[in-house]
Amino acid sequence: MKLSFGLPKGSLESSTIELFRKAGIHVQKGERSYYPTCDDPELDLIVMRPQEIPRYIEQGILDAGITGQDWVEENRASLVEVSELRYSKATRRKCRWVLAVPEESKFHKAEDLRGKRIATELVGTTKRFFKKRKIPVDVEFSWGATEVKPPRLVDAIVDITETGSSLRANHLRIIDTIMETCTVLVANRDAWKQKKKKDKLENMKMLLLGTLDAENYVGLKCNVQEKALPAVIKVLPSLHNPTISHLYEKGWFAVETILPFHETKHLIPLLKRAGASGIVEYSVSKIIA
Repeated sequence: MKLSFGLPKGSLESSTIELFRKAGIHVQKGERSYYPTCDDPELDLIVMRPQEIPRYIEQGILDAGITGQDWVEENRASLVEVSELRYSKATRRKCRWVLAVPEESKFHKAEDLRGKRIATELVGTTKRFFKKRKIPVDVEFSWGATEVKPPRLVDAIVDITETGSSLRANHLRIIDTIMETCTVLVANRDAWKQKKKKDKLENMKMLLLGTLDAENYVGLKCNVQEKALPAVIKVLPSLHNPTISHLYEKGWFAVETILPFHETKHLIPLLKRAGASGIVEYSVSKIIA
């Protein structure tokens, strides 16, 4: 059984390949190759633009792939969303497709754009947004560099943003949100009904989510004398409960736990004062709850 799988080309390409690597799936791709190889014999990979992936999955040409919720919506594709995968170029937050206008313009809400021209890559979704609000506008496709077009070429744009920095740099302000989106693992409905392919996708979901979850945590271990053990346990949080084991030297214990990485700067001094020694912080590659 091979699962034909689409990987996104472009801004998500390197971060997706790196996510797969951390999950234990090593992808090798030449600079101009669209057919990567990997060390998982059950995967048949192809790299293509994320805008096209939902369409080819819906048609059954691909079994599954990684794309954005925005492109699933844009294609009106009927797919199985196996899982959200919160990763992107810069953040782990959802991105937004926003309606933006020049800072000094007279437009303050979507209704102000009645009869105006709007540029975007997300044409279908944008048209549906304005149609639902009964606002007549002229929506045109943008081939890129959308944020530089207002006010000379168009009156407003619909563009995707993670942090809003590019819009601010181009003197644009947001007046509405068209939709929120994030990266998703999606599957063809017929492929999802096949047990082996569904099991494979469920396994991939587990590994990918476990890898993303692990980015927020670190492992911590230390040595503690028996008399200091209650004080150490009192200040030590854990994903569940800390692991405690006897050391060879009588009266000493090894304590190990997983905790959010942002807590270590506060906890390590507290552990030291509570009697812990030999404190070691280490990274974790996966957390499967």
